[in-house]
Amino acid sequence: MERLIKAFQNSMRAARYLMRHEAAFQQELFLLVLALPLGWFVATTWRGYALLIGSVLFLLVVEVLNTAIEAACDAVSREFNIDIKLAKDCGSLAVLISVVIAAGVWGIAIVERLTGLTI
Repeated sequence: MERLIKAFQNSMRAARYLMRHEAAFQQELFLLVLALPLGWFVATTWRGYALLIGSVLFLLVVEVLNTAIEAACDAVSREFNIDIKLAKDCGSLAVLISVVIAAGVWGIAIVERLTGLTI
C-alpha cells in the first residue's frame, strides 16, 4: 500500500508542475474541462461519451509523455544533438497524431449528432 501512496504522490507532483509550467498541458486540461459537459450534449450514447472524453484524455497522456521526453533530453544535454532533436520531434509528432485522433472523434460525433446519421 505504501508503494501506491508514493506513486500517487509522485503523480500529483508531476500534475502540479505541468499545471503551473506547461502551456500545452494547461490548454489541453482546459479542453478536458470543456469536453466533460459538452460531450454530454454531443454524444448519443454512453459509449460515445466515453470515446469523446477518452480521446481528450489520450491527448493529455501523450502530452505528458512528450514533456517527459523533452525533460529527459534536456537533462542529458542542452546542446544541439541530432538524436535529441529527433527524440523531441518524435514526441511532438505523437502529440500531433493524438490531436488528429481527438479532432476526428469529436468531428464524427458532431456530424452524427447534427445529421442523425451514424458514420
